Amino acid sequence: MTSRRTKWFLATIAFPGLLYALLLIPDFAPPVPPAGNNQPFAWNRDQYWSLLEARFRESRSLGCDQLSTRISSGFSEVEILLARLKSEALGPDAPEFSRIEDHLFNRGVLLAACPKRLPEYIKSFGELRTAVKNQSRHWDMNSKEARDALYRILYGGRTALEEVMLQSPPEGVPEVVRENDEPAVTPSTVILGVTIHSGDILVSRGGAPTSALIARGNDYPGNFSHIALVHVDENSGAVSIIESHIEKGVAVADVDAYLQDTKLRVMVLRLRADLPGMQEDPMLPHKAAAYALHRARTEHIAYDFAMDSQDSAEIFCSEVASEAYSRFGIGLWAGLSHMSSPGVKAWLSAFGVRNFTTQEPSDLEYDPQLRVVAEWRGYETLYQDRLDNAVVDIMLEAADRGAPLDYDWPLLPWARIVKAYSLTKNLFGAIGPIPEGMSATAALRNKWFTSRHREVKENLLILADEFRRANGYCPPYWELIKLARQAYSP
Repeated sequence: MTSRRTKWFLATIAFPGLLYALLLIPDFAPPVPPAGNNQPFAWNRDQYWSLLEARFRESRSLGCDQLSTRISSGFSEVEILLARLKSEALGPDAPEFSRIEDHLFNRGVLLAACPKRLPEYIKSFGELRTAVKNQSRHWDMNSKEARDALYRILYGGRTALEEVMLQSPPEGVPEVVRENDEPAVTPSTVILGVTIHSGDILVSRGGAPTSALIARGNDYPGNFSHIALVHVDENSGAVSIIESHIEKGVAVADVDAYLQDTKLRVMVLRLRADLPGMQEDPMLPHKAAAYALHRARTEHIAYDFAMDSQDSAEIFCSEVASEAYSRFGIGLWAGLSHMSSPGVKAWLSAFGVRNFTTQEPSDLEYDPQLRVVAEWRGYETLYQDRLDNAVVDIMLEAADRGAPLDYDWPLLPWARIVKAYSLTKNLFGAIGPIPEGMSATAALRNKWFTSRHREVKENLLILADEFRRANGYCPPYWELIKLARQAYSP
């Protein structure tokens, strides 16, 4: 009898240990696609950045009075280039685009030293962006030449403009910049002082480290991580914002709920009124938004971690807009996104991504079918955006060298129990601690990535503050990258 009790006691003790050991067995390693023919864009201009910074230091010592003539001359030269863009059809390899790029950076240097003419620079960049996007309507948007030209001017120009903003007094940086008042007849509302029409697309950047990874983890690293589609009811004027969240899939929010989530920046994009489809039916954007809203309210649509833009059974954020517009003959993302670097592929695979040619939020900005209507960004959120980008860029450099997307292995059994609990809640239409479609291992990887990013960012903040005190100005992005390398210790 005693022997039986002993065996039962030992078995009772052994079972939890055996269960824990079984739950410790790691998942199969996710497949990483082989390298393709695409290559990530690289500026490869370190000497040029150093030269710009040296010019900036020199310009700061001269003062605004001595810079005034050079600044005015730069604006005049850009006006000449802008007139050329508006009157002639140019290919992506035209020398004018290289000249525009140089003018944007060189004028940025002068204005960063004397930012009182920042409003003129903002207006000038907006006009250039519109003219360049007009030119790109005739380009092959999936060609490397077209993508490089657009990225160098639109992303490069944005970078130059935002460097000026960060060297300006915070009170001198406008929180909203209006760019194109593209005509529209769909129902409208006013959000934070900007008229928004039904069918407009909101492209934003979240405050989480994974938002920075989404923005930076592709061949053309950008500034945006999320897409949402606006619907304005034609009778009540009620505003519904349709988006897909990692935590709960496709959902509908009002304006307050949308803005409650941390947003480092928001850009408003609108379909061009002169597109053939819009000429035939100016209400097309509203119909696309109504379709997306109806589907969101009548179906449970899970988040698509695989990022398969060809299958709408599950939807990630970009598909909310692209799938709705495709129903009405508009194919958004004229140039698809590629994720080619080995580090990006390995890390995104570990998060569940299976499609590495897809629709990245940042790349929608370059679609020539869309006008930039406005953008919200504050001085402090812009600085946080830069810090997050620099940390992720350095972490992805380590990934390219073979650094894994790690996780706390002893916690895997507990994460799997939490995942089982989450699945049970999902069956009853509730949201669990681990999102539907995300594995327990991926959840632990997300936790590790967030913790590691926070650690490096804290170190970077200290170094950036030391740089500011020593030099008297905010570190430009290329300096932040150098500082982030110091802040990162594998």
